[in-house]
Amino acid sequence: VMVRDIRCADRTRIESGVLHIDKNELVKYLKEDVNIKDVDIDIAKPGESVRIIPVKDIIQPRIKVKGCGQVFPGFISDVDSVGEGVTHVLEGCAVVTCGKIVNFQEGIIDMSGPGAKYNSFSALNNVVLLIEPVPGLTKHAHEATVRQAGLKAAYYLGKAAQNVQPDEKETFTYNTLAESARLYPDLPRVAYVYMIQSQGLMHDNYIYGLDAKGILPTLISPTEVIDGAIVSGNCAAPCHKNTTFHHQNNPVIMDLLRRHGKELCFVGVIITNESTMLSYKKRAAHFTQKLARLIEAEGAIVTEEGGGNPETDLMLNCKLLEKSGIKTVLITDEYAGRDGRSQGLADITAEADAVITNGNGNELITLPPMERTIGFLESVEIITGGFSGSLNPDGSITVELASIMGSLCELGYERLTTRLK
Repeated sequence: VMVRDIRCADRTRIESGVLHIDKNELVKYLKEDVNIKDVDIDIAKPGESVRIIPVKDIIQPRIKVKGCGQVFPGFISDVDSVGEGVTHVLEGCAVVTCGKIVNFQEGIIDMSGPGAKYNSFSALNNVVLLIEPVPGLTKHAHEATVRQAGLKAAYYLGKAAQNVQPDEKETFTYNTLAESARLYPDLPRVAYVYMIQSQGLMHDNYIYGLDAKGILPTLISPTEVIDGAIVSGNCAAPCHKNTTFHHQNNPVIMDLLRRHGKELCFVGVIITNESTMLSYKKRAAHFTQKLARLIEAEGAIVTEEGGGNPETDLMLNCKLLEKSGIKTVLITDEYAGRDGRSQGLADITAEADAVITNGNGNELITLPPMERTIGFLESVEIITGGFSGSLNPDGSITVELASIMGSLCELGYERLTTRLK
């Protein structure tokens, strides 16, 4: 369901491509959470001179209208399995959570100017939630409160599309392993290894509401991911934090589904976590290797989330998959210094001979002042990619690309890469 504009109204609904929002009703719904003192709702549209900072998460409004369960299982709904039936998507808009900073690793969205080209969120009609927690709330409780509010708002807005005839329809077919072997015996069997940050200290993600720290590598249907089975609770650097929106629209999954049965046989998604402990990293990599062999994968795409020690997970996965005869491609980003001359990754392995990079997080840019700020501009000197002196006297900001939400998305959602000279 295409959303071309957003307006405040006395009733939440979608008419002729316009999302009308009853702000009072939405605020009342969100303030049912006793940890929220107040919520202000703002709207940011493409091309406006608006800067949103500090951004915590971004979520696309969706609702299941047919099939088991509901979007964001384990949060909005029960833990019923999702991934089948019909889901209505509000295309062209998103919920953005903002407000008092929770952790220094929160980011920026510019709706116009040179900063807008670094992420796709500038092209969306954004419903921004400025959330003020009750006094004394701990950082972990604050993060959980903001996360839940964003999901609730996305579900609330998604309900506006429940009885609306979609502008476009897309059908995804995902076969069982036995069906795939029977239907596509001559197509290359490709698996997707989906690395999920799970390091604790507010570097966590959730699968059906379960903190990913507690999992062994797991097979999941790609259509479950589309229905919101993976939710971001991660405070990784903004440039390579996979927001909930990124999970809902994972381009690797979408591309593999669209090519399934034509150019390749998509045999499954293997979710694996990223721990801080070397023994946990090794355990996860070996279990990932076992699952890939069990589903008889011939090729694998591996995406990282975050940077630094998760690159050890990335390289362990690559090494073991390649040693099993599974051709492996890695997708990552780099922190190569402001001049691009430093080592881009914290770990390497000889088997990593097919690597896609989505840019250098240390690249320095200056963004002009905006007419309006949603949030708190002064937080630019605290967030990742910012520094003391980032806020210039004229209101412009000088930051590393690391500060811009999703700019180096390691799922390949944006268009940046790194070119050898």
